[in-house]
Amino acid sequence: MENSNGTNKNYKDRLFKFIFGNPDNKEWTLSLYNAINKTSYENAEDIQLTTIEDAVYMSMKNDVSFLVDNTMSFYEQQSTYNPNMPMRFLIYAGMVYSNYIESDDYHRFSYKQQKAPVPKCVCFYNGMPQKDDTLILKLSDSFPPDSNSDIEVTVTMININYGHNRELMGACKPLEEYAWFVDRVRSNQQKSSRKDKESLRSSINKAIYELSDDSLIKPFLMKNKAEVERMCITEYNEERALAQLEQDVRADALEEGKREGIKEGKIQTAVNLLKLGVLTKENIAAVTGFTVEKIIELASQNNFTVS
Repeated sequence: MENSNGTNKNYKDRLFKFIFGNPDNKEWTLSLYNAINKTSYENAEDIQLTTIEDAVYMSMKNDVSFLVDNTMSFYEQQSTYNPNMPMRFLIYAGMVYSNYIESDDYHRFSYKQQKAPVPKCVCFYNGMPQKDDTLILKLSDSFPPDSNSDIEVTVTMININYGHNRELMGACKPLEEYAWFVDRVRSNQQKSSRKDKESLRSSINKAIYELSDDSLIKPFLMKNKAEVERMCITEYNEERALAQLEQDVRADALEEGKREGIKEGKIQTAVNLLKLGVLTKENIAAVTGFTVEKIIELASQNNFTVS
């Protein structure tokens, strides 16, 4: 499905990508790159966007990837903490580098060592609960302990909730304004007595107008207000859905644990009664709720005789 300007809308872009992965806003992408890497590049046209638009993971596209200064940067924004981000970056990086080696400048069958851009993986976290300013996530953390993997992916997770990483925010004004905007939308929504879609839309519009007059991103957000509303509402709904899913999974795991605990307790009771040797298998089955066949099985496993 395509809209009037030819953009595929089967999967929704996020506001972060709309701001920092937009071909029309390369100067903001470069500002973010400089702030992360402590560089001072000035020519935004040096940026070559390499984002794969149809690379979809859990109904969301790859946010931003680009090449500059022989560095292949992979940027993702997450409003939900996800320790599995290294696997996601591994998948995206494989796709991007697969496209890269198809270029005329890379001779993959050459007997000479071919140079490739250095990958840098960054996850920008602005969710709740709060996390440290910086966390390092590793693919190897998902492998069994003491395993010796031949593949490693390291992701730097940076907390961009407003008030965190002040030095980084000071070095990239668009990022600081984005963080402030997201924080203000949340604040406006919390103050609202209603929690429906119209209330959220009102919170978004209010936050846009509350941006300072010298804000870099304010004119862009106002110009694309309908698109910004749609993206923010989509993200908000997905964030709530993921939170509910996590809550349901935790509840199911707790209930399963209770059931397993009860079962283990009944088994131990049956074993203790078998050890005493004063009750018949029918009596023990009646006390524990197990079948007679289960009592015979437990007796055999524990070398007990039962009448």
